[in-house]
Amino acid sequence: MKHSRQEKLEALGKVIDTLDILRVECPWDRKQTNESLRPNTIEEVYELCEALINNDSPNIAKELGDVLLHILFYSKIGEEKGDFDIADVAGRLNDKLIFRHPHVFGDVSVSNAHDVELNWEQIKLKEKDGNKTVLSGVPVSLPAMIKADRIQEKASNVGFDWEEREQVWEKVKEELSELDKEVESLDHDRMEEEFGDLFFSLINAARLYHINPENALEKTNRKFISRFNYVEAKSKEQGRSLKEMTLEEMDELWNEAKQIERGTQS
Repeated sequence: MKHSRQEKLEALGKVIDTLDILRVECPWDRKQTNESLRPNTIEEVYELCEALINNDSPNIAKELGDVLLHILFYSKIGEEKGDFDIADVAGRLNDKLIFRHPHVFGDVSVSNAHDVELNWEQIKLKEKDGNKTVLSGVPVSLPAMIKADRIQEKASNVGFDWEEREQVWEKVKEELSELDKEVESLDHDRMEEEFGDLFFSLINAARLYHINPENALEKTNRKFISRFNYVEAKSKEQGRSLKEMTLEEMDELWNEAKQIERGTQS
């Protein structure tokens, strides 16, 4: 399905008009604030991420609409306060896109996507009212795994990285060895620190091999859930609870689930 530029603008305009009406006529919409919407916004973004992971086009479109609603809602609240409106939001975004793409709108030359990333970091450091340090642009409230990935990416973009990506495995082994020593002592604080160092090094390795650690872990989460649900369902078919089964029996069912997955994927 393809729409003309005019149809796209008209569709967005209708949503803006509808929200304007709801802000006046609907008691729930009327009472919303930035603070009250924030938890819902986070939930909507996670629902969009789930649809993206599932490659579910109908739900991607639906969840994008929900996220768009929140963008328009915050813009409406900003307009009511006299701070900004959706035109300001779009205008600033457009200005930033042009400013950060001198290889498209200016005379800077790049040869690949990595060159673009390197150029972005230099541009962001020079932006007026922009980030004053390389890592200051990483939001403090990001989940730890995503934050680690972004920190390492930004550091890499200014040259702080391994000369050869294979070198990262020595670091992983080093961190695992240090953790092993602390596990023997059972010092909780030291073990926590070394677990963190090991996770950080593994996330770094994933980045170097172009693997998104968040997506990789989520796929493993889903795989575990699917297999565990199979084991639980089979135990119920036998009229038993999981607690009544031996580990060997559960492991046999687990392997059955793996074989079924492989058969489905082949």
